[in-house]
Amino acid sequence: MSPFSTVDASAADSATVGSSAFDARIAALNPLLTPAALRAEVPLPSGARRTVLRAREDFVRILQGVDDRLAVVVGPCSVHDTAATLAYARRLADLARQTEDSLLVIMRVYVEKPRTRLGWKGLVNDPGLDGTHDLNEGLRRARELMVQIVRSGLPVGCEFLDPSVTRYLSDAVSWASIGARTVQSQVHRQLASGLNMPIGIKNGTDGSAKDAVDAIVAAAHGHVYPGVTDEGVAAVVTSFGNPDCHVVLRGGNNGPNYGHQHVAGAVDLLEATGLPPRVVIDASHGNSGKDHERQRDVVEDVAVRVADGDTGIAGMMVESFLRPGRQDLVLGRTDHLVPGLSVTDACAGWDQTVRMVERLAEAAAKRSARTTALVA
Repeated sequence: MSPFSTVDASAADSATVGSSAFDARIAALNPLLTPAALRAEVPLPSGARRTVLRAREDFVRILQGVDDRLAVVVGPCSVHDTAATLAYARRLADLARQTEDSLLVIMRVYVEKPRTRLGWKGLVNDPGLDGTHDLNEGLRRARELMVQIVRSGLPVGCEFLDPSVTRYLSDAVSWASIGARTVQSQVHRQLASGLNMPIGIKNGTDGSAKDAVDAIVAAAHGHVYPGVTDEGVAAVVTSFGNPDCHVVLRGGNNGPNYGHQHVAGAVDLLEATGLPPRVVIDASHGNSGKDHERQRDVVEDVAVRVADGDTGIAGMMVESFLRPGRQDLVLGRTDHLVPGLSVTDACAGWDQTVRMVERLAEAAAKRSARTTALVA
């Protein structure tokens, strides 16, 4: 007997079954708006475009050690409430201006969420938080949100999960990440090779930086892979390669990896491969044990080393929102949700965020002063 289940021949003409052998398990195929159509509907103004490009250039200069500021990618674990996200962005834009001499602040605007098993997949996939999966509306809301934030002068960053989504959003993004679950994915390494922005590649879930370094090397080279054009037509994509990918240490199953020895080990791997010896540290995830309160401990530890002159640390990531903690999401029941409170990973609250960002600004300023004194 075959180990594979079969479709009853009597149901072959049913509307619930695919029309041919290759799509027998596809329930529906619905039209998706094209990247060109969405970008025309929600254009990126010239001033906002300058914000995007300037932040990309500044981040690269930090990675190269030319700019001695610290990059800080901070914001909600995921976007589910656009009104609360915009309220957070307004506050963060003010904080970014106050600390711009020492920090390059980029807001996390994560509109796709990888899931270990099942769960809400993010604003793009299910904008109504109700299981209806209106991707056209999700892409529209995600782009509108990013454009609004960038127009305020605050650059945005996100994780790219589905390669097809990049054509809709990437012109509004200054920094992106490839997550721990996809660091070994050839598809995502190819994707990173063609994205015109710095890409933070997280270490694997085991905590080792080797997979991330391998991914950086792969993404730095050109690739040929299938994709789509702005008009939604299938195409063969040929990339030049992306020299601006970098390691993000986010901890792993065996514990945190933000300590001095972990950073030194990652820097040694990078130097051995001829890559810039600088990493970004994620204060959340494995480094905090998913305890949002412990992010401040990670930030403090890193800030002390930065202030002491550690040039191997190029930036930090922090998960924060208006309110501390998290809440459960029940699809289709959004009336009970507390505004400004995460529905995915728990986040630091706004007051704690201000303290952490100001602490990092202070540390970066001390590092800059120390470097200047040494040069003099």
